[in-house]
Amino acid sequence: MSNQTISVITSGAFAAALKLLGPMYEKKSGNTVNLSFGSSMGTAADSIPTRLAKGEVFDVLVLAGPALDQFIQQGVIASGSKVDLAGSRMAAAVRTGDPVPNLSTVESFKHALLNSQRVAYSASASGTYLSEEVFPKLGIADQMAISAKKIFGERVGTILMRNETDLGFQQYSELLPIAGIDIIRDLPSEIQKTFFFTAGIGAASQERALAQELIAFLASEAAVPTIQETGLDAVLAPLPWCK
Repeated sequence: MSNQTISVITSGAFAAALKLLGPMYEKKSGNTVNLSFGSSMGTAADSIPTRLAKGEVFDVLVLAGPALDQFIQQGVIASGSKVDLAGSRMAAAVRTGDPVPNLSTVESFKHALLNSQRVAYSASASGTYLSEEVFPKLGIADQMAISAKKIFGERVGTILMRNETDLGFQQYSELLPIAGIDIIRDLPSEIQKTFFFTAGIGAASQERALAQELIAFLASEAAVPTIQETGLDAVLAPLPWCK
């Protein structure tokens, strides 16, 4: 069995799962996964949009569905290669030992935000949703422009642990690995949202068959326990090239 190398980049929500699934695929296939990380959105130096704009080429990209759709429209990701891998829900967090706010109703959620001097949210899918949809819907966009901060290039839980914020928001799967924080998953249904993370094949990839093989593994029953273990919901979507 010849060893081939496949280049993969993933956004944060699927990062923990892919760190575990990559070696499983390598053992199964005999191939090597060259794994990189970056946010689905934003202009940070290591974000996926920035790296693609610089001309970096990846065989497989895993990122938030809307961002992947945009790259398909731009011709950066191959049309007909999109596969939903996992659903990810938003959560909040505070440092362990700090008071845990009640975020379970729209009113208590709004109250907690307005009464926190330092709020942080990710620069990726959930943070964009909060800043562009939730804050305006609650009528607190002006206040949040002062007290809330968008975090680029690192996890919101890390910012909490550095005592640079008191209340943080990000996908549950990205908060889960951070020690020393209490995660709040009980958010109001009117605000909670599932973000789907999807895989696609780079339009410039020279390893299309290999990319399809890896995506098929990530979307298979074999990957489900690991996906769930890392705080995500497996999708088991059909493979478009098998229709």
